[in-house]
Amino acid sequence: MTLSTGQQHQNNSLMAISDLEFTRLRDLIYQRFGINLTEQKRSLLVGRLQKLMRRLNLPSFSAYFEYLDQDKTEAGLSELVDLISTNHTYFNREKDHFDYFSETALPAVIERLKKQHRKDLRIWCAGCSSGEEPYTLLMLMMEYLGADYSSWDAGILATDISDRALTVARRGTYAMDRVMQLPEQLRRKYFIPAGQGEMAVCDKVKKEATFRRFNLMNTTFPFKKPFQMIFCRNVMIYFDQPTREALVSRYHQHTEPGGYLFIGHSETLGRTQTRYNYLKPALYQKGEL
Repeated sequence: MTLSTGQQHQNNSLMAISDLEFTRLRDLIYQRFGINLTEQKRSLLVGRLQKLMRRLNLPSFSAYFEYLDQDKTEAGLSELVDLISTNHTYFNREKDHFDYFSETALPAVIERLKKQHRKDLRIWCAGCSSGEEPYTLLMLMMEYLGADYSSWDAGILATDISDRALTVARRGTYAMDRVMQLPEQLRRKYFIPAGQGEMAVCDKVKKEATFRRFNLMNTTFPFKKPFQMIFCRNVMIYFDQPTREALVSRYHQHTEPGGYLFIGHSETLGRTQTRYNYLKPALYQKGEL
């Protein structure tokens, strides 16, 4: 395939990165974020970082590495992960997960909690991106529980490594085309117009979402109670097999017996490589005690 003149000019203008510099940055990204950048991602890394490096007046990738190493606030690392991660999503993405949640998983969890005389519904969206997933789950919870929702200790914990994505999530305002995949009933009930071509999640939904920055590479999780459901969809595609297995093991430790793990449809755990029971593609359940 022949590159266009514009593509040739863009490639020629990329800053040079040595093998050692690429290895150091790739290892840092892997150690801190679990993201496995192969050699094929080399030009992508350079392309996404060069504008930042010019703004910081850093002449080389070695200088950039030293800048990250000396930054005790870790603001530079946060900016780095914003640049290399992709936060493309929209409401009702992988719709059958939301159907299963509202028709099967949520009723089963609610019934089990009622039998235990409990009303603490604990759901974690790990890698929540710009907020579409947790907001959709909250709407479905409110629909299912109706007037009884307020009597539950519910809500959703939504975490991500990207400050940029979390800022969008907390704002809760989205372009119309990202909302249109939702059923009209939900759009009418839980959104309000927010200027030209945008819609905002209503306050009663927004206040039920707790957004936090959290690194899934933390070797221990700080949660005191387990979750009935964990959503980690289209996150582990960036991880290699050992990183995925270690993360899923931590998820399993923090899932209640009978609880669910949802992953992306392009991901798999391997049926023999996880303590979760396989239910269907991209959906697993922890065994009962």
